Amino acid sequence: MPSITLHPAQRDELQTIENLMQFYTYDFSEWLPLKLGEHGFFSILPMPDYWRNPGTRPFLIKADGELAGFVTVDENTHLPGARYNIGYLFVSRRLRGQGVARFVVSTLLSQFPGQWQIFHIEANQPARLFWAAVMPSLAVSGLTLHQRRVDHHLCTFYRFESVPPQT
Repeated sequence: MPSITLHPAQRDELQTIENLMQFYTYDFSEWLPLKLGEHGFFSILPMPDYWRNPGTRPFLIKADGELAGFVTVDENTHLPGARYNIGYLFVSRRLRGQGVARFVVSTLLSQFPGQWQIFHIEANQPARLFWAAVMPSLAVSGLTLHQRRVDHHLCTFYRFESVPPQT
């Protein structure tokens, strides 16, 4: 496993995340009808309101000192009582399957103890397999599964409480 670091993105690093959103969107184009624009980019609008929201916490992921992806924790929840949500999680393809995303999720859950929801669209088979494998290994309690539609897409939700690390 590479040496992984997760650090809060600073204001001047948000453009890096916006750039990585092209790759995130490219991955999602396998399951959603997302189309390239005439200049070869996905039509992604800048998200200044998302970044300015005090409940949004963006992080850059590095593996062996190299940019490896990004993740956001936000409070855009769909399930009653949930406080935290992983809004976006992107790991570059070269580093997938090496424990990077598992490390990131585990680290975030320890940094933000409390009520969580994590969800994925059901059509995204890699996400479905990842979350089904990772959830049982995390320090969580009260895990429940829910199915709901979000923007007309069937989604699987994991609802749980992250347990604070023991000191």
